[in-house]
Amino acid sequence: MAVRAADFAGLALQGLFGALAYREYLRRTESQLRALRAEGVEVHLRVLDPPDFEDYCEAYGFDPAGAAGRVAYAADPELAGEPFVYAGERLTDLLPVLLDDHRARVRITVAGGTLMDAVGEGPLGQPRLVAVMTYVAAVWLTLTDGAGEGGHLLTLRCHGPEDGEELTAAADVRVAGGRLLGAGRDVEAFCVTLAAGAAAGGEGALLLHGDPAAPGGQVIRGWALARGRLRPMTAQEVFDALADDVGRGLPYPPGAIPLPGFALPDPPPVRPPRSGRGPAPGSSDPAPPVADDPDGEGGGPLA
Repeated sequence: MAVRAADFAGLALQGLFGALAYREYLRRTESQLRALRAEGVEVHLRVLDPPDFEDYCEAYGFDPAGAAGRVAYAADPELAGEPFVYAGERLTDLLPVLLDDHRARVRITVAGGTLMDAVGEGPLGQPRLVAVMTYVAAVWLTLTDGAGEGGHLLTLRCHGPEDGEELTAAADVRVAGGRLLGAGRDVEAFCVTLAAGAAAGGEGALLLHGDPAAPGGQVIRGWALARGRLRPMTAQEVFDALADDVGRGLPYPPGAIPLPGFALPDPPPVRPPRSGRGPAPGSSDPAPPVADDPDGEGGGPLA
């Protein structure tokens, strides 16, 4: 689906929708979706993203105005991920949810590529990936356990150690009766993004925005990501991180109370380098790459 009016207008210039206006396109699409569902057909939805669709058609030789390109794009297993299933909702209610799901998919794809580049391929890559994801899972559980009752927001921004592409993610956290409720695709995107930053030795900031409806104000705690390691921020550092967000165009949370971050699990140890980083004695295999640790403090990627 063309979700945003601007996307529809751009694609319409290529002849995708004939003479339909955006609202008529939505009405027809909703009618078709409901008819298919009434026949017992499970319908999966995907955002028709103009730049991505145009790149796809160019790569595979499709005419963007033709039906074949749209069918191939919708059915490509490399783009699918977990299906977004249409359950009979009105499109006016569904489109924002579908768009959020699409954005999370994009974040997962970008961060997943960074993560896999950092851990590497082959027999050494798998244990590195397991170690990083185990660490991120422990961090996630500690963050959600320490969040307390109510609705919260986790935000993360990080970039690689050498002017790498900035990665961002955000995930809603809701705790009721001591139980964590819900785990949407934004949670998956958050965890993959954190894993990418940790594995690549990235720098950045993680903030836990407490429930804005909490008595006394909204508590915000933070952690600095430095050389792939998370450490609790001081209250002043949390305030500075919020100020940085304001500089990026985000509003300053009203009634915010910056507090230090609490302790998080330690990351897995970095494998020490062999002398000369050559093959192990009696082995023809090259030594695995290891993280540089010039300060002897365990900094560097979690690989």
